[in-house]
Parts: sequence; structure tokens; C-alpha cells
Amino acid sequence: MSDEEKGFVIKDRRIFSEDQDSKETEAKEDKAESPEKPDGEDFENAQQQADAAAEEADEDAPLPELNFPTFVISLNASALVHLGAIEDPATGKKVKNLPMAKQTIDILSMLEEKTRGNLSADEENILKNVLYDLRILYVKEKE
Repeated sequence: MSDEEKGFVIKDRRIFSEDQDSKETEAKEDKAESPEKPDGEDFENAQQQADAAAEEADEDAPLPELNFPTFVISLNASALVHLGAIEDPATGKKVKNLPMAKQTIDILSMLEEKTRGNLSADEENILKNVLYDLRILYVKEKE
């Protein structure tokens, strides 16, 4: 009974010494100072660090002002990606997804209907022109 109640014990059996730690530190410093060409795993690590730095720079980039024309242009870009007119920013490839394109065009159409009489002339023209262009592209792609 006493063995069951005791449970288990974890012991760290690794051996650490001051000499070993200082040698590892020196080796890391030597690698950092030497301007060698990265190879294999080092190259992949360098690439990952560069990608992370690029993503961080993208996150720091100022975003455009959020207003109605910006929103319409954003939906336009999304529809163009789905129509295969421009590359998908995530993959860098042109892929057609006509049902998604139609849904985005329908959203813009709904916005036009629901905001009728509440938009400035410029906002109304942007929405009207974007919808016209997207509908023409959709019909061409549907054929």
C-alpha cells in the first residue's frame, strides 16, 4: 500500500560543469563572428529569420484609413483574386473560385442597395463602377 501512495520521483541525471558551459558559449560566439556561408540547416534558419523580419516589417506598415471607399476597394480586390484576375497574396498563384467571386459581388450589390441615398457622389460612383467591372469579369469567366 505504501508503494502505491508514494507515486514516482524524477531525477535529472544530466551532468553539468563550468568547463562545458564555457566551451559551448565560446563555440556559439565563434559561430556568430565567422561570416561563413550558411549551409543546410543553417540556411533554413537564416531564411526563417528573414521571413520573420519581413512579416514584422509588414505588421509595422501603416494601414490605409478605414472608410467606405477603402472597404469597397478591399472587397473588389477579394473578388478579383477569386476571379483569377490577380494573384492570391498568400500563395502567389492565380486561382479561380467563381462561387466565392459571386458571393463577394453579391455583398457589394447588397451594400449598394442598403446604402442608396446615404453615400456621397464619389462613394456612389466608386461602388457603381466596381460592381460594373466585376460583373463584366464574372460573366466573361463564367462562359
